[in-house]
Amino acid sequence: METSTTTTSPESANMEGATGNPRNQPMAHNLRSRNRYGSDYNNWVNNLRSDYSRRFNDRVATEEEEANPSTVGVNKIERTHWYIKDNARTHNTIKFDLVHDKDPKPILRRGQPFYLAIRFRDRDYDSTKDRVILNFKFGPKPSVTKGTAVVLPIENEKFTRTKDDWDVRVDPGSRGKDLVLQVYAPAGALVGIWRLDIRCALKEERTRPALFKDDTDMYMLFNPWCKDDSVYLEDEKKRQEFIMNDKGKVYVGAYRRPRGRPWSFAQFEDVVLPVAMYVLEMTRIAHTERGNPIKVVRAISAAINSQDEDGILEGRWDGNYEDGIAPYKWTGSARILEEYLRSGYQPVKYGQCWVFSALTTTICRAMGIPCRSVTNFVSAHDTNASLTIDKYFDADGDEIEGGPDGESWDSIWNFHVWNDVWMTRPDLPQGYGGWQAIDATPQEESDSKMQCGPASLAAIRRGDIGLGYDAPFVFAEVNADIMHWGEDPESDWGYSRMKINRFHVGRNVLTKDPEKDDDLGDDDKQDVVTDYKNPEGSAGERLAIHNAVRGYRRAQRYYEFNKDIKEDVEFDLVDIDKIEVGNTFTVKVIIKNLSNEPRTVSANLTARSIYYTGVHYAVIKKGDGKFPIGPKMTKELPLTVTYNEYWQKLREHCMVKMYAICRVKETGQTWTDEDDFQVEKPRLKITALSPPKVKTDCEVEFSFKNPLNTPMTECSLNVDGPGLLRPTEVKVKGEVPVNGMFKYKYIFRPRIHGDRKIIATFNAKEIYDVNGSITIKVAKA
Repeated sequence: METSTTTTSPESANMEGATGNPRNQPMAHNLRSRNRYGSDYNNWVNNLRSDYSRRFNDRVATEEEEANPSTVGVNKIERTHWYIKDNARTHNTIKFDLVHDKDPKPILRRGQPFYLAIRFRDRDYDSTKDRVILNFKFGPKPSVTKGTAVVLPIENEKFTRTKDDWDVRVDPGSRGKDLVLQVYAPAGALVGIWRLDIRCALKEERTRPALFKDDTDMYMLFNPWCKDDSVYLEDEKKRQEFIMNDKGKVYVGAYRRPRGRPWSFAQFEDVVLPVAMYVLEMTRIAHTERGNPIKVVRAISAAINSQDEDGILEGRWDGNYEDGIAPYKWTGSARILEEYLRSGYQPVKYGQCWVFSALTTTICRAMGIPCRSVTNFVSAHDTNASLTIDKYFDADGDEIEGGPDGESWDSIWNFHVWNDVWMTRPDLPQGYGGWQAIDATPQEESDSKMQCGPASLAAIRRGDIGLGYDAPFVFAEVNADIMHWGEDPESDWGYSRMKINRFHVGRNVLTKDPEKDDDLGDDDKQDVVTDYKNPEGSAGERLAIHNAVRGYRRAQRYYEFNKDIKEDVEFDLVDIDKIEVGNTFTVKVIIKNLSNEPRTVSANLTARSIYYTGVHYAVIKKGDGKFPIGPKMTKELPLTVTYNEYWQKLREHCMVKMYAICRVKETGQTWTDEDDFQVEKPRLKITALSPPKVKTDCEVEFSFKNPLNTPMTECSLNVDGPGLLRPTEVKVKGEVPVNGMFKYKYIFRPRIHGDRKIIATFNAKEIYDVNGSITIKVAKA
């Protein structure tokens, strides 16, 4: 049976009036109006209040000026012209939707000049007679001394101030009533929304200035193209990837076979910049700090999650998403931000680390901060600052959740995704600039907030974990040693160390290669683990561990255990490379007796279903036994697991963890090992059925083969594409039989020409997160 349906994309939603903050309203009124009309009503009311107040104040100011005889003769201003698209081309902001909106906004980068024109109402501009002053204002209480207000008298035809100051010059293109100006914003200018007031007076007479209030929101961004900006990135290819690329991948899965999950960052969409500025306000970062990328990215890491100040996204990891949207259904950032805006800035449900990271990428790139999403495979979560991950096992080989005291919740995530941002670090010793790690996933508090970073990768690599911010936590994520402790009645505290694994954590750290783009596979991945640490086992890597442990007495204690035990039996847990859904797999432990005497080995082998965070969900299968092994003999201990045994017990990401624990009776030797792998799902194939062209119907088909032994029901597609269509979810009727093909046709009208990417995820009741992407070349209309 073949499922085939055709649909058209829905009209984009009307977002007018969705700018209010219901938290500013009295609680009783807020609850009453929300129950009656919904959260959109509060947004609409707040917008009305704001507009009415602003318009009233402007009318009063205008009437006062008109009625005041002291302004007679003053050349009053009719309007301003921001050269929005011309400036956007030179400031590398032409891709922003707000530049092309019906009510366009100037989006500028600091560290370079922009054009602005003033048209006078009464007569031609006369530089010998008219005194004109530009007043740029930032924040609720603009102050010249604090740098949140800028006063620029128009006096010269050349820039006369230093490059660290705002400046203005008259352009030769000025004619008649039109005064054309070039304004320079320094590389340290505050980033956010500026407003402009213009005061006009007569030079030779004592007149009261006439005030012109321009209500245009002027967005000022960081500038990685400017050498004087602290986020300057020299490599143009990297700028195109880490600032301008609005689509990419976030890597998930198991470290042996990582999978790039396509993502629409969509940093140029109309919803992004306003929301980014709003959440910065909610973090309470001082307006005087808005030009400091160190402070800004730290605030962003807190603002993305909902733990503080009602951030954008609420995290959930238990698989219960009925009252929200499951993390695996997201295909891009724009839909999340639209949901956040429409709900009256209430946290969106739900996200997990790769979603937090992707959203952070969107916000940082939109603001002009070079940013990449990075995935650390086999990632340590150290909860007690020991710089180790400690796991405890009872006499039967079962892991003791929480440890013997119930307070040891260290964990190993199969993967964890955070971000690197690029900047100088004048607050640290020389050499610690460049990539800095930040993490928006709420894990551990820092300065009483769920925030993390920026931590210098150079400091992490050297083990200099005393340098801010949150370097010890990030260092442990990529460098922690894993310690296995077994129940031991002869030990003073009931447990003895069975094994220390120095090389398992931080197997690779993947990001998208700036020079590659692979829709069909993952040849575009780039391993940047050497940015975080020296090669495993090298002198440099061990020295970094030594430097870190030396400063932590708690960490030193975990390295002091040393038992003189004869180890003459060799064990090897054979790694599994690839398992596709529907197949049987077998795990083996190979045991070699290297001694000249017989040995008796007791063994436990357990296959568990886990969340990608390493949290146990269910035991899939367990095998144990005791057997003799002769001198110089080799024996295999297998555990075979069928599709029917594992599929119903798997959680999202389909992660399986194998634990093996063996003990040698005669010598007391113990051995443990663990292995993680993922049961892989098929890829979603996307095919363009008609030549893509702006404002013309384009048809694509989504397809893949059902790999399950049961029909797929309650099917849906989440489709996204920056510059192509608004993110949308499509419900698909019917079911897909066993071994049948899912096929679905979809029609949309591209908005912007050029190379564009369609990203989609298929979800059904029986299987979910089957995703794919395709790059299409859209022709001009």
